Amino acid sequence: MKLSFFWSRSFLSSRLFLWPLFICNLLGTIYGYIWYEGQLRDTWVNHPKWQIIFVPDSPTASLFFTLALLFLLFPARLGKYHFLRTLIEGLAVVTSVKYGIWAVSMIFGGYAQGGGLVWQDWMLVTSHLAMAVEALLYVRLFKFGTGMLLCAGIWTLLNDAVDYLYEVYPWLPQTLWDDVPAVMVFTICLTLASILAGWLALKGAKRMI
Repeated sequence: MKLSFFWSRSFLSSRLFLWPLFICNLLGTIYGYIWYEGQLRDTWVNHPKWQIIFVPDSPTASLFFTLALLFLLFPARLGKYHFLRTLIEGLAVVTSVKYGIWAVSMIFGGYAQGGGLVWQDWMLVTSHLAMAVEALLYVRLFKFGTGMLLCAGIWTLLNDAVDYLYEVYPWLPQTLWDDVPAVMVFTICLTLASILAGWLALKGAKRMI
């Protein structure tokens, strides 16, 4: 068996692989929201309530991808929700790539400035890199187009604006507390790069059909 089989369309679309992937992403999403519990409570108490939806960035990205997998698992039952499906898929790709890379960058950025690394950091690095990789791999099985990709990009840019205008961005390593303006610029650039990565993956998937 060739190694390329494990990222082939037939393997990625098989229910024997989709179900474990769905369960792993669902558990990771739940864990992610638990991880954000402290910041969610702080935002609820100290900020306008509408801002809370913009706080848990990575678990929400994981939630989008988890929901996208449901449409692959139950295409017949969920086929009538095409608009919702393509919107969720676009959001899954842009946000998973963006926040997957963002989290890893912040962990190593904090370490480069004198912070420490513990086992939880390595767990987060592995899981967030997996978020970015799986989203790009599954573009070939998704049905969204450029329009939904742009809608997802606009939402993600809005998220960036709320994060840094109202200071509800994900809590950073202490060594990065004095670098928030640079983090903001990096975050916005990463959103644009994630939109581009999704578009390139989309174009590549179409050529493979």
